[in-house]
Amino acid sequence: MNSMKNAALVAMVIMAMGACGSKETHEDKAPIVEVVTVKDPNEVSTTTFTGRTKAATEVTLAFRVSGQIEKLLVDEGDYVRKGQVVAVMDNRDYRVQLAATQAEYEQVKADAERVMALYAEGNTTASNNDKARYGLQQITQKLANHKNKLADTQLRSTIDGYVQTKYHEAGETVTAGMPIVSVFGSGDTEVEVKISASDFANIEKFTNFHCKFDVTGEETFPLRLVRLNQEANSSQLYVVRLAFTKAVNPKKITPGMTTMVYALHDESGAADVVSVPSGAILRNGDKTQAFVYEAESGTVRVRTVNVTTINRDGTMLVDSGLKGGEQVVAAGVHHLADGQKVRLLEKPSRSNVGGLL
Repeated sequence: MNSMKNAALVAMVIMAMGACGSKETHEDKAPIVEVVTVKDPNEVSTTTFTGRTKAATEVTLAFRVSGQIEKLLVDEGDYVRKGQVVAVMDNRDYRVQLAATQAEYEQVKADAERVMALYAEGNTTASNNDKARYGLQQITQKLANHKNKLADTQLRSTIDGYVQTKYHEAGETVTAGMPIVSVFGSGDTEVEVKISASDFANIEKFTNFHCKFDVTGEETFPLRLVRLNQEANSSQLYVVRLAFTKAVNPKKITPGMTTMVYALHDESGAADVVSVPSGAILRNGDKTQAFVYEAESGTVRVRTVNVTTINRDGTMLVDSGLKGGEQVVAAGVHHLADGQKVRLLEKPSRSNVGGLL
């Protein structure tokens, strides 16, 4: 009898231990999940471009006549004013040409005046008078042309600004239209970026632009689109010009600086668009869903969401069902159920790199 009582007692103890062990095992079986914070609308879909600052006004100066450069009166970096002579061409041939034309003009003018005087007195025909008058007009235009050519042997700046590049030196022979120096304006500065064909096709979706410079730290500078080339360059990129919407310090931001340009674009037009990793989204029949983590209860709740766009970086834009700041399960969503208890994946501390300790 005692042996039977002892056996029953042992069985009860084993069952109690088993029950305790079963409770611990149930808690330990809660799946481990990784969660991410839903990005708010201000962080949604920002495309980054590398840009370069340019003067809003840039000109390339060239002689309108051909010849040998006699003097270059400026160096790169020099400040020049509008109308200032920057280069001089050897003008001997043009002076000789003008002198010959001037003499021809004086002779034609004298002859024409005599014929027109005779016509006024009725001593010559109207035909002779017309020839004299037209001949004088022709030589007058020829004289003006040769005066202009002589004047064009002096190359003048067309803007106030700084000499950027010298393409030739004194002693070189150049033809009309060949670049001699380039000058950039001393006024406003713009930012130039080159965008791909896909970005060009969707340029209207970019809602605003801003840029940052290494020399100005975290300060941002808002920009606005001012020019967009309609033809791609040899690299199949389109050139975009952006203007600063507020004045910048010309001592800190100068033409030629590299900058990072951030373009925010709205894919849906909705103000509550948020961004989530693609692994957070699952298809359940005809529904698109995500699991939201509730920290107080340690559970996940399923939400029906609407995906508008799949981005190139693997994220998705959602315009309903989620709010910025909420936490969603980032992966393994197909193995979860609504209201299920979960455990969060612990991130390794900075002092335990790789989670090895």
